[in-house]
Amino acid sequence: MNNIKVFLSDCDGVLTDAGMYYFDNGLEAKKFNTRDGMAFSMLKKMNIKIGIITGETTKIVENRANKLKMDILYMGALNKKEIVDKICNDDNISYENILYVGDDINDIEVLKIVGFSCCPNDACKEVKNVCNYICSSNGGYGVIREIVDKCFREKNQNE
Repeated sequence: MNNIKVFLSDCDGVLTDAGMYYFDNGLEAKKFNTRDGMAFSMLKKMNIKIGIITGETTKIVENRANKLKMDILYMGALNKKEIVDKICNDDNISYENILYVGDDINDIEVLKIVGFSCCPNDACKEVKNVCNYICSSNGGYGVIREIVDKCFREKNQNE
């Protein structure tokens, strides 16, 4: 994982359990896992940029990204590969320097090109077929923490 400089994730289905909670008063909610927040903090301490690329555009995701001090946030993403291309160009890195976590068919194009691809255990079959690492955790239940522990912390402890 020494070549990973940017850690990117989809939101719904990865950072959340894919549930969208709507209330009678018009408000909506999403459940995030606090251990994923700690994992993002650990990545930042390793000088790895962190970010979210999501098709959704909600204040909830913006608030979560701000709380976690995300370096990158793209909402309303219709073409995630174009965004990854922009990140590579802006940061002068290649696909090999990116780890991406996704769970559904709109993530497959990016999952196929990045240096390391991951998905939650409950990702769709097509995503699982292209990922380097399939988590034992389901989306919203510590996927990012599992990836950081397995792919970054264990490696660092063994060196």
